[in-house]
Amino acid sequence: MGKTIPIDGLADAINEGLKEYADLATEDVKKAVKKSAKAVKDQINGSAPVRTGRYAKSWKVKTTAESSTSLEQTVYSPSRYMLTHLLEKGHAKRGGGRVRAIPHIAPAEEMGIELFEGLVEQALKG
Repeated sequence: MGKTIPIDGLADAINEGLKEYADLATEDVKKAVKKSAKAVKDQINGSAPVRTGRYAKSWKVKTTAESSTSLEQTVYSPSRYMLTHLLEKGHAKRGGGRVRAIPHIAPAEEMGIELFEGLVEQALKG
């Protein structure tokens, strides 16, 4: 059931419990980051415009920074990065007029944020 702790050791016992909770929470948050980054990449792959298919297949997930308490991952296109803004926002044609925008990154980003928040909330509650 519970441990009997002398009053002198109460602060140490509380700190130990908080450190254990922080370690468990950190692992759950890192898993949520990995899962949401992969989901964003997969959604971009599925909704990106397809002419030859190379743009849609070019999206990758890369770990940008990782420490014992944090993880940062980036979803990016290493070979077709110059097309992302033109396709997402549209652009002017050479002879006049505009090419319509094909938003595929922003919806995936919004979905990733919602997924991440849900996974973290679920992990910390359970």
